[in-house]
Amino acid sequence: MIPKIRTGTDRSFPLIDYLFGPGKHEEHTDQHLVASWNNFAPDPGPNPEPHQVAKLANQLDQPVKALGQQAPAKRIWHCSVRTAPGDRLLDDAEWAAIARRIVHATGIAPEGDTAACRWVAVRHADDHIHIAATLVRQDGRLAGLSFDRRKAQAEARLIEKDYGLRQLTPGDGTAAKTPTSQERWKAERTGRTETPRETLREAVRQAVAGVATEQEFFDRLREAGLRVKLRHAPSGDVLGYNVALPGDRNADKEPVWFAGSTLAPDLSLPRIRRRLTDGPVDTTQPRLANTRGDRSAPARQRRDAAGIAERAAAVLDEGDDEAAAQLVGAGELLDALAQTSPAATRTELRDAARAFERATRSHVRAENADIRALRSAARGIVHAGGALGRGEDGGTTAMVLSTLVLLALAAARWHSARGHAQQAAASRQAADHLRAAYQQSAATPMRAMRERGQALPEPERRRHEAAIRVALGEPENHADTGRRHDALAATLAEAEKAGHDPKALLEEATSWRELDTARNTDDVLVWRIRRIANLTANPAQPDKTKARTTRTKPALGYAGTRAETPAPARSTTDPRHPAPRR
Repeated sequence: MIPKIRTGTDRSFPLIDYLFGPGKHEEHTDQHLVASWNNFAPDPGPNPEPHQVAKLANQLDQPVKALGQQAPAKRIWHCSVRTAPGDRLLDDAEWAAIARRIVHATGIAPEGDTAACRWVAVRHADDHIHIAATLVRQDGRLAGLSFDRRKAQAEARLIEKDYGLRQLTPGDGTAAKTPTSQERWKAERTGRTETPRETLREAVRQAVAGVATEQEFFDRLREAGLRVKLRHAPSGDVLGYNVALPGDRNADKEPVWFAGSTLAPDLSLPRIRRRLTDGPVDTTQPRLANTRGDRSAPARQRRDAAGIAERAAAVLDEGDDEAAAQLVGAGELLDALAQTSPAATRTELRDAARAFERATRSHVRAENADIRALRSAARGIVHAGGALGRGEDGGTTAMVLSTLVLLALAAARWHSARGHAQQAAASRQAADHLRAAYQQSAATPMRAMRERGQALPEPERRRHEAAIRVALGEPENHADTGRRHDALAATLAEAEKAGHDPKALLEEATSWRELDTARNTDDVLVWRIRRIANLTANPAQPDKTKARTTRTKPALGYAGTRAETPAPARSTTDPRHPAPRR
């Protein structure tokens, strides 16, 4: 159940006229009162005449008019109360009881207070009612409405339990402002799939991902095609900023500006400045410089980001309050991936970033946390540009997404431990989108690895499978694994050929705590080991090393031992065939 409160400065007539009228899209039906302050207020009925609306509106306005010039500026209180999709239909008696509980909880009309504010509850649809009230009590005093929105939400959670409705997650006041009904109607009328507020929020989030300076942030906003207006102090210092979409204008043909703070609490300029101070990015590293135009840069930056995200997940699992900052950095990393991802995964990644945005804010403050690595990883991905979605790009995209799923689940556990229901739900939703994106990006490389595993000599395959079962704690007599470890066995064989100890790699890869939350343990281990061993992320590419190694005998190559001299086919300059780890 969703209560939404607004206040106004007008008299009651316009609001009552709208509630009993046909609606802006002829959506209102069977308009009628279900409850009122005295239980016998006049009911104008469906599509009434103006004098019928005026009769009810005048009765609501009487306490306000009695104060004359002393009446408050805000005179009208309007609360819509809507059930969630899929909830059962409530009858008029139930809606009347719900309306009385809302006005009691918010202080509009406490139960038993005969001198409280005047109010009416109007129903013109199956799934919601509107409560309209005037903000002067009948004894001439002003209504006490401290924290009325928070109180309405708390009462709605109790109503959901009492009436068997879908129970929504309680908020903590840190959520971004939702679009108004007027903004949604305008978007629908102009053919937009979402409101300008939502479009701008995503664009500003993406602009701040990995940004190094305030000026770079403003430059990115302009590069994204947004209109930008800065607010200056008399001294010339920038106090804040506003953004607008080109072509989005009001009735006076002026741009519709949104301040950063109205898009989301953490997008105000002071909060962005704090982020730049607390998590400065490293712009001096060679891997972050001159990446544009480098075709191997997107894959390299995604590989680096996977390791950084893995460490952030481990920090979150420690459960310390300082881990709150990791959520901000993880949000930037997701925004960076969303704006540079290939078409196949772009929609799911954008949805994941939008969902996780809610998980980045809570009342927990990290005073000494370091998120430079996460923000620098986001910067590297943005500067590297768009990934192709195939070849090494596709493999490293799967690598980082596999890790980000675990990071999102770690965020859900961290929030749940603190009672942050909305943030925990948002983290789990982001994990679902990330899993879908992972399945799309991992299909080709994982299929290639399974085929390689199936092609391994039987003794070698069984040896690797035995090591895998020991590492995963599977029973020794579980000999028939259904070949489900083929991809992991192929990865271990490739790592062994590169000079690594397969058992040591398995021990390291399985030691990390968040592995327990993975739905497909083999997939997680495949990407961890490929990253630890510095193996190419896309084994689906033609293996050019075989043609070269057939002409040159390997130096002291032997399964389980490290070659004294690397095979000539492995080059330290070819990113597809990195040098063995020493």
